[in-house]
Amino acid sequence: MTVVVGTAGHIDHGKTTLLRALTGIDADRLPEERRRGMTIDVGYAHLTLPDGTELDFVDVPGHDRLVGNMLVGAGEIDAALLVVAADDGIRAQTLEHLALLDALDVRHAVVAVTKADFVPPDRVADVTADVIVRLSTTALAGSPVFPVSATTGDGIEALGAALVGLRDRVLADPSYVATAARPSRLAIDRVFGVKGRGTVVTGTLCGGPLEKAASLRVVPGDATVRVREVQVHGSTVEHIAGGGRTALNLAGQEPDTLRRGAVLTSDSAIRASDRLLVRLAVPVPDRSRFRLHLGTAAAEVSVGRSGRDAVELPNGAAAILRLEEPLAVAIGDRFVLRRSGGEPAIVGGVVLDPSPVRGVSRKRQTRDRVVALAEAVAAADAAAISAARTDLHGILPPDSVAVDVRDAARTIALDEVEVEPSLTSIRASVARALRRAATVSRERALTIAASIVDRLVVEGQLVRDGDWVRAAGRAIPPADPELEAAMDRLVSTLDVVAPPSLRQAAAEAGCPSVAIRELERSGRIAILEDDLAYAMTAYRDLAAKALSMSAREPLTPAAFRDATGTSRRYVLAILEDLDRRAILRRTADGHVPGPRAPARLRGDS
Repeated sequence: MTVVVGTAGHIDHGKTTLLRALTGIDADRLPEERRRGMTIDVGYAHLTLPDGTELDFVDVPGHDRLVGNMLVGAGEIDAALLVVAADDGIRAQTLEHLALLDALDVRHAVVAVTKADFVPPDRVADVTADVIVRLSTTALAGSPVFPVSATTGDGIEALGAALVGLRDRVLADPSYVATAARPSRLAIDRVFGVKGRGTVVTGTLCGGPLEKAASLRVVPGDATVRVREVQVHGSTVEHIAGGGRTALNLAGQEPDTLRRGAVLTSDSAIRASDRLLVRLAVPVPDRSRFRLHLGTAAAEVSVGRSGRDAVELPNGAAAILRLEEPLAVAIGDRFVLRRSGGEPAIVGGVVLDPSPVRGVSRKRQTRDRVVALAEAVAAADAAAISAARTDLHGILPPDSVAVDVRDAARTIALDEVEVEPSLTSIRASVARALRRAATVSRERALTIAASIVDRLVVEGQLVRDGDWVRAAGRAIPPADPELEAAMDRLVSTLDVVAPPSLRQAAAEAGCPSVAIRELERSGRIAILEDDLAYAMTAYRDLAAKALSMSAREPLTPAAFRDATGTSRRYVLAILEDLDRRAILRRTADGHVPGPRAPARLRGDS
């Protein structure tokens, strides 16, 4: 694994010169940067350590107008190389860069006090002491400080040794280990085309490993690209274990369809979102406007902190961020909010949920549930995060249901069986209860309801008899003579080749819906459509006639209509039902015996 170190510091404090002294690489890659003598965009370099491993460096601009570019690089680093010039001391951009690193929760750094050969030793000592004091209130407190001169080389060797220690501290950090264990993710910082080779993107690879010919999703968007070639520090490799600066030659995508900020990944947890539930390090006013920096992407956002969104957390405040455009994001991603006017100007945060609750689930967004999710995210506990999100949403796809929602649904199923013992009716009642409790589609609610009722049957609390259910230990109720008579009347009415509508026949026979379902369950009637049913005796005769005719020649609706003396409505319903049952099979010339027809009629015995 390769550790990525980002520079930080005020303009003209010698960040790029120091990197050149350390690595021999000039990170000012743009002609304009070399001409103006300042880093404008993010630059890159690498250092081979004595044990053969490497460090990657991200050199960021120090000018106040280029902080956005600085955050492109800082968003993907593991540690920092803070640079303070001995002659200037700590300046405005030093403090802002330090605040940004703190907001991103960068915990490991070394500090170089550059230009030590320009000033007397006591000035170097004063600047060093000032740096230590400034760091003491940040996550970088205790970071080692080294006076150096990139011109004379004084202190460079000691700084190089300190970088080895920095690498070791990062590799031992549990958060780094957890990130390395995730699927590969590369946030694009550069895109360009190479003649004869196609599209090339560069970025810092997180997670891993990544191999040549791998398929990756492009987020945002729904495109998939194939990795044609992997390069690390200009050399082609078959695979990379993860971490470090990486270049990918891609197939399946033109350069103008990709941009800085997009993410290439095999991680299904990463999604595009323009609305985020987050934890902010400090509360900010409702409807505040900021610029969000996340990875290599940036977008304008509005902060929502009213009503249920104004939850105070033990270590910050919850909020809903509404982005002007969707960005690639995952739970646990760190980000920075920044604005040029207003206080606070810089706010750090972490993503708690990339798809916050909506609709009826909003009422579940209580402080206790949001706090539980924030604590699970802080602990990077995947099981706890899943449980907390399910409890917050009530229902999460594909089949995660909160305990209280599931218990309430089970109670409704057990109560409903006493009123309407139809399996269809009970599932529908449970599905309605689920949709009142959480935001879920009707189809998904019905699927979950079916699984809840099935589980009650498996547990023995319900007993299923075909399409009917009853409570365990409850005897089958005795037959009602009047109901039995009404059922017989309905069957008799439907025992014709052209029956009346089912609703009309049931009303005239005095047969309720529960009895109709029992007639269908017991096989006494066949319901072909919502309002069309046959007595099973009549249906079997008609089916036998259709099968017999189809065995002689392809059966058309017109021929079947003439043979039965009915109308097109009846024959189409019968033929379509026989098609669904695979007793008949539709062809261009008409219906012929299907795979479930008797073999003697299929002509294949």
